[in-house]
Amino acid sequence: MGRTLVVIGLLIAGAGLLVTLGVPIGRLPGDIMIRRGSVSFYFPLTTSILVSILLTLVAMVLRR
Repeated sequence: MGRTLVVIGLLIAGAGLLVTLGVPIGRLPGDIMIRRGSVSFYFPLTTSILVSILLTLVAMVLRR
């Protein structure tokens, strides 16, 4: 359990560092954004795929 919490903490710290450095997390090419008048729709397709891949890799490492 402790190992899992450390990994989660490092991932959150890494994401915070990337945001601080100006990496556009959540606004990647392939994310869908539709604006029509006062209504907007945002679906982070590419971001979701990348997060899924990263979480899968973390889960594989933690299972060992």
